[in-house]
Amino acid sequence: MIDLLREWSGYGWFRWSLAGAAIIVAVPVAWVVATIVVRSIRRLMGLDPAASRGPTHRKIKRSLVVWLFLLACYGALRIPPLTPGAQDAVGKAVIVLFTLSLTFFLANLATGGIRHYAARRQLAVPVTSLTETVVRLVVVIVGFMLVLNNLGVQITPLLTALGIGSLAVALALQDTLTGLFAGFYLVATKDFNPGDYVQIVGGREGYVVDIGWRHTRIHELPGNIVLIPNSELVKATIVNTSLPQKDLAVLVPVGVAYGSDLEKIERVTVETAREVMKTVKGGVADFEPFIRYHTFGSSSIDFTVILRAAELVDQFLVKHEFVKRLHARYRAEGIEIPFPQRVVHLQKEA
Repeated sequence: MIDLLREWSGYGWFRWSLAGAAIIVAVPVAWVVATIVVRSIRRLMGLDPAASRGPTHRKIKRSLVVWLFLLACYGALRIPPLTPGAQDAVGKAVIVLFTLSLTFFLANLATGGIRHYAARRQLAVPVTSLTETVVRLVVVIVGFMLVLNNLGVQITPLLTALGIGSLAVALALQDTLTGLFAGFYLVATKDFNPGDYVQIVGGREGYVVDIGWRHTRIHELPGNIVLIPNSELVKATIVNTSLPQKDLAVLVPVGVAYGSDLEKIERVTVETAREVMKTVKGGVADFEPFIRYHTFGSSSIDFTVILRAAELVDQFLVKHEFVKRLHARYRAEGIEIPFPQRVVHLQKEA
């Protein structure tokens, strides 16, 4: 049998068939090996190997399969009778594909790592799609430079040509570059971050979803997504209701009849407001509400109740519940909320 294999190994068709079979078998073998490696990594990290897999798990597994498959192809293609030039070309092709795969894997790993780290700690610069794109672009550029270097391409003349051509590109993409640098400015100044509720004076308002390389996406309360150019936001007057803190005062105007007991009014109103703060979602439970009388109105003594909501959108439910409960409490206590009226005294001439 050994002699027969030695005889067949002298034929080119047999060696090519053996290489093809090795490449075909390499796919399931690489998949099994990658699964075992990933499970071992999860076990070393203290994670359940049989637990649900996330996107990072799938990306690592796919990358391992690709790398093992390329390694198998490199070994299998050395079996057939190839010339030294062909073997060198195969080696360079495998190295280029491996470098490209590793580049995109590291780019995804870097952006995912930054996102995960930012979720655990407050970074000096907020993580947006703009910062993720910059990190990914840097890693990809380095990877392509390594590919060109492996192919024997001189990088220095290429960089010189790119430097000369960048002027023409900058003129052609002037508006795009303006938005890009404006986005860098918005990210660096941290005037608002993703998740903040902003009000653009004379314009839109809503939650900041993301700061992109050209536009900033804002999610309005009706559910729309608005794309605002970064260059316009740099020049606009913006009210950030989430800074320096998200909770804010909620002012509710109330009026009672002139014959009311103001001490009783204050006590009943504060008790109702305190109940709303502690039981209504969006109220600040440890806040002590209070009232301030301020006006002798045409038909009532007017005052303002000061409540506090966890964030801007919570004020609507807080006001809603407070008005309902205060109206029911006033009715139970016999406190009159007068209708708007005006008293006119007519004097009859003699």
